[in-house]
Amino acid sequence: MGKRILIVVGIFASLLSVAVAIPGIATFYTNYVPSACYGNKSFGVMIAAANDSLWNNGAACGKVFQVTCKGPRNPVPHPCTGKTVTVKVVDHCPGCPSTLDLSKEAFTQIANPVAGIINIDYIQ
Repeated sequence: MGKRILIVVGIFASLLSVAVAIPGIATFYTNYVPSACYGNKSFGVMIAAANDSLWNNGAACGKVFQVTCKGPRNPVPHPCTGKTVTVKVVDHCPGCPSTLDLSKEAFTQIANPVAGIINIDYIQ
């Protein structure tokens, strides 16, 4: 009986750690190459640049995040589309006001680009 409880608790703990999203802020950019991670190599348009803390001296390069719009940060009402986008970090956004600076195409998947800046949740 004790082993069963331990297994159930272990499974629950691992699912909980995977399912917890981190709140952040997203903006967007439009010039994707060259990038800080990969130079002149293109990785398409579902990409992002990481802010200074997420960048972590380049450790963010290649990490993949699922990003969901959670609401506005300015007067644009209801910017979110209700979708989630998966992006790969290919660049650094030094001094960025956002956690993730998404490609315009990725931003547009989750929010109206007129908003310019949104609240997000992201999961690696």
